[in-house]
Amino acid sequence: MLIELDQIIPSPLPDKIIDSSEIWNLNLLIQAQSKTLISAQSGLGKSTLLHLIYGLRHDYSGQLLIDGKPARDLSFIQWEELRRESLSLVFQDLRLFPHLSAQDNLNLIPQSNPSSPSVMEMADRLGMESHLHQPVSTLSHGQRQRIAIMRALRKPFQILLLDEPFSHLDEINQTLACELIRDVVEKQQAGLILSSLGSVPALPFDDQYSL
Repeated sequence: MLIELDQIIPSPLPDKIIDSSEIWNLNLLIQAQSKTLISAQSGLGKSTLLHLIYGLRHDYSGQLLIDGKPARDLSFIQWEELRRESLSLVFQDLRLFPHLSAQDNLNLIPQSNPSSPSVMEMADRLGMESHLHQPVSTLSHGQRQRIAIMRALRKPFQILLLDEPFSHLDEINQTLACELIRDVVEKQQAGLILSSLGSVPALPFDDQYSL
């Protein structure tokens, strides 16, 4: 999947932010199967960028192209199909159901990814196997982030979008999560776009941009 940003400016966004950005109001091509890091301080549009690509926001000038097609021309049904089969997103706020167990949250994925390890294997790799049957409301934020990562990896995708997915993980758990993400993305022959407040040493990126 090819993502092209052509003079994109989200609304509203101050001119000061636009002028210093390596993405906004410029031409940018995100190649298929590439690993891209978007780094910036809070409030500069990291979540906005991922939401634009995921089709949750349309309040922008310029043009967003997905495989050469203008995103604005895609119908609701076409966006649903993209999100079901080609795009997977770890939201910054995670969007888990707190009253359900971690396992039940994972089971809500309607179509599992054949390239993804089993839930038990992912849970074992991330140190979450003993927490699968706990209500999400009883988990720490870092544990919830790991469940959200597992859920995103269960979906089929051509591009994996991750919005500050490691903000509450220590270095060891961040490395474990990065290794799992890298393995699934490479097996899937997919790309990823990750937003972060800073660097992510445990993942090899092809391109890095600052907002």
